[in-house]
Amino acid sequence: MRVWIDLTNSPHVLVMRPVIEALREDGHEVRVTARDFAQTLELLDRLEIAHTAIGRHRGERLTAKAAGLASRSAALVRWARSEARASDGHTDRRPTHSRPIGPRPPLPRRPFPRFDIALGHGSNDVSVAARLLRIPCSTTFDYEWAAAQHHVNCRLAQAVVVPDAIPPERLERYGARGKMRTYEGLKEEYYLADFEPDPAVLAQLEIDRARPLVVVRTPPAVSLYHRFENDLFADVLARLRETARSDGVQSVVLPRTAAQRTQLSGAPGFTVPERAIDAQSLIAFADLVISAGGTMNREAVALGTPVYTTFEGRLGAVDERLIAEGRLRKLADAGQLDLAKRDRSAVAGGLSRIRRDPRRLLELLLSPLLP
Repeated sequence: MRVWIDLTNSPHVLVMRPVIEALREDGHEVRVTARDFAQTLELLDRLEIAHTAIGRHRGERLTAKAAGLASRSAALVRWARSEARASDGHTDRRPTHSRPIGPRPPLPRRPFPRFDIALGHGSNDVSVAARLLRIPCSTTFDYEWAAAQHHVNCRLAQAVVVPDAIPPERLERYGARGKMRTYEGLKEEYYLADFEPDPAVLAQLEIDRARPLVVVRTPPAVSLYHRFENDLFADVLARLRETARSDGVQSVVLPRTAAQRTQLSGAPGFTVPERAIDAQSLIAFADLVISAGGTMNREAVALGTPVYTTFEGRLGAVDERLIAEGRLRKLADAGQLDLAKRDRSAVAGGLSRIRRDPRRLLELLLSPLLP
């Protein structure tokens, strides 16, 4: 089987990594395309996942996103067709012996082999390209309020793979009725199932393990569903800068974009990595995680690290459930942060790891191929 996986943002690399590995272990051919955005290409290089870089992020305006969708989808179609031609190889495969003398009759025209299925984590581009190429497609995501994205994906894909926390009626308006395939828990519990933290990242960032460590993720400023200034996040940065001076708190800030990295790199009191790092190990060793996005919050939950969300958009069902269960806390004021070293003895505070089999996600993603 030939499988095409498209990645458009950094977290998608982590989600699809065990899927890619399982497919290849089973003897399937996998091709990966990726958009140049955030640390997507850097993560692919760090995880040694072969890929073809196609397109880039076009900006946060709706018109720019629409133009980017059209141009990148067209580029993906051209790439997929060229892949099919390349895999076809020689066109004349008849034996050279025992040929009759005289003109050789023309070979019958054979279709180029194509991909059996295309997979993406919220990638509109691959959903559009797959429809144009008449390739079955599955999409997966875990935040239901990105309406512009889901109106495209859910209508074009044959399977919509989501957490069971999301009520079906929230997705049916996007055209997902009859296509939903649900899984238990968090996607992070699947792709981190085989993960064990590596302390090398602490040495890389010159972190003192005797002092408190806080990991911070910036707001997704370029997302359509998060278009405003996050004043609370600014207060968090101010508090962390103050405690760096007074209490020796170490804060590693993980920006999403080059512009954010440039802005934060000059601020005192923060460590801002210049390139993609082993963020999951950093989270596992941290005393606290504060994130304005979603994936890093849920990675902290999956790894048993205390975590606050400063997300000011509309909460998704997954985060609603985690907050109700006390596994994720919503930050109302920067003053409520406990920036001391945490107790790591015997799953402190009841936080423990849940490991789930990533092959369950693979089964759901491949469901359009089932009879």
